Amino acid sequence: MIRSLRFAIAAPLALALAACGSSDTAESADLEGDAIASVAAPAGTQWRDVAEETADGGTLIGNPDAPLKLVEYGSLTCPTCARFSVEGSEPLMEYVDSGRVSFELRQFAIHGPIDITLGRLTKCGAAESVIPLSDQVWANLETIMGTYQANAEAFSQAMEQPIDQRFVTGAQQIGLLDFFAARGISEDQARTCLADTAAIEKAAEFTQRYGSEFDISGTPTFQLNGQTVDANTWSALEPILQRAGAR
Repeated sequence: MIRSLRFAIAAPLALALAACGSSDTAESADLEGDAIASVAAPAGTQWRDVAEETADGGTLIGNPDAPLKLVEYGSLTCPTCARFSVEGSEPLMEYVDSGRVSFELRQFAIHGPIDITLGRLTKCGAAESVIPLSDQVWANLETIMGTYQANAEAFSQAMEQPIDQRFVTGAQQIGLLDFFAARGISEDQARTCLADTAAIEKAAEFTQRYGSEFDISGTPTFQLNGQTVDANTWSALEPILQRAGAR
């Protein structure tokens, strides 16, 4: 456990193959199909409010049987991911609400402790809050990273504390406990989450797998029905969804 938890704060930084905004996406086969009929959500709900954790470490929202399954590998500290969230989150949710498209976010913690801290905090509540909280991080990324950089030494010192204290202290040093408290994650809830070494271990292991086994080489990387698509902005991704039948 201890050796693997050292990976949780060190190895993501060493994943040199992974880069925010990388354009090194593989060319996918053409994804083209006939128009797909919409699928109604359960009475009184929207598909965007239906969420579950997946076996591959992601959070999936929408119709679990949607014919178009979109996956994003995203880093919470990646400006290109933030741009996609700001520009594409709401229009993507309209596709999700149609029942034609499901969306799964897999957090790729390529920037080490700060990524892991943010990722853990977004997962302190119910599954349906993970993606909205991630969008809140991306919407405020400039402020969050500015505070982090201004307090980098204190955050680094926090990472020298015992395993069950370091992420709690680190989050406190850069104002993340207050940030998430204002968005429905109480300070007590956040402290408990950040002291959960098993969950942090699991997040680090998924990051390692995404790079070494899933061959993900940059963020954001999007896959549609298992095929990597050449898009990292909403304006590039939407036509791909439409050609595949989401129209």
